[in-house]
Amino acid sequence: MIKVWTDAAEAGMLDRHNTRGSTFVYQPGVASERAVSVTMNVRTSSYDAPLGLLPIFEMNLPEGALRERLRLAFAKATGTFDDFDLLSIVGRSQVGRIRYTGEKEQLNEDVPFQSVEEILERNRGGDLLRYLIDKFAAFSGISGVQPKFLVRDENAFNALSKSKTRLSQSYRGATHIVKLWEQNEFPQLAANEYFCLKVAEKCGLEVPPYRLAEDGLALVIDRFDLRPDGTYCGFEDFCVLNARRTDEKYRGSYESSIIKRFVEFANSSHVGEDLERLFTLIVINCALRNGDAHLKNFGIVYDDVQGEARLAPVYDLVTTSVYLSKDSMALTLNGTTKWASAKELQRLGEVRLGSTPARVKAVLERVDTAMISTAGEILLYTKEHAAFSEIGNRMLQEWAQGAKHSLRT
Repeated sequence: MIKVWTDAAEAGMLDRHNTRGSTFVYQPGVASERAVSVTMNVRTSSYDAPLGLLPIFEMNLPEGALRERLRLAFAKATGTFDDFDLLSIVGRSQVGRIRYTGEKEQLNEDVPFQSVEEILERNRGGDLLRYLIDKFAAFSGISGVQPKFLVRDENAFNALSKSKTRLSQSYRGATHIVKLWEQNEFPQLAANEYFCLKVAEKCGLEVPPYRLAEDGLALVIDRFDLRPDGTYCGFEDFCVLNARRTDEKYRGSYESSIIKRFVEFANSSHVGEDLERLFTLIVINCALRNGDAHLKNFGIVYDDVQGEARLAPVYDLVTTSVYLSKDSMALTLNGTTKWASAKELQRLGEVRLGSTPARVKAVLERVDTAMISTAGEILLYTKEHAAFSEIGNRMLQEWAQGAKHSLRT
């Protein structure tokens, strides 16, 4: 049985149910603000999943190589290794406000120290991935097939705070996300994402502070869910908001599963502003040729589970078509996953968001301008980093095609 905590307070208990499912029940008398999700209000009856975990508890489970490494390390001790076992391992260190411990354990989020500057400056090649897996795998409650690690920097500042307030010396959780990949699978993926995030940033979208390692093989990102005082804001992705499992992340449309669902849960006086940001992000994904903009790569953040929810900062933005030449959109738009044209995006903005033709056109032009500017930076980077040359040039080709088709009427 697993104890579930929200905002560092006990909320309820999670247990296996039947042969393959799970069940969660709130503790008696728990306050409504202890709710684990905007989709799961406090109630006396249980929440049950016939298969696996409920979406909110599955949300941060690592996939791919990181999951396999944890399976190899713990399967012998646990006897099995399903999502419940995985959550019991990585549950103490998670993205967002939820934490997990054993039934009789107290909350103790104590992530090992790791200098971010060392990761950015040292050229460790393949050794860096193995090192991070060995040291941080069990502390990395963060989703994705790409290996991502939650690390605690020795001299951490909360870069999201304009005043650069130093985190309390008693803070022992992770401060940064480190992302990298085996180079023989998806070469230069970190640099690829770095330049895609630059486009989003130049479009005026909120992007967490991010830095590329000197060798271009790792990307370090500040946690956007971490407040200056060491507490966490709530975060939920659109798999949770659509009541879908991680393996259903490619199921749905941008119209209903993203835009309509966001309006349903936004509960914010800034919903108009956030809808334009959301539309801009969808446009960027089309123009950059990111075929992995699925339900888990959009999210909401909030300070109070019963209060206002805003669109989460941009994350996991990559030009996937340089690796998959016939890639297409992750979700459907206008009933198809073919890359949306400028005309289709114009219609989406006018019909689904209620924007004026001029305002939608301005968004397309803003994305176009940001891509042209960033393309110049890619050219300069390519001249100084020969290893990036092939991927960089292919990115520029994909961006040119994407801009022509998705941005220019």
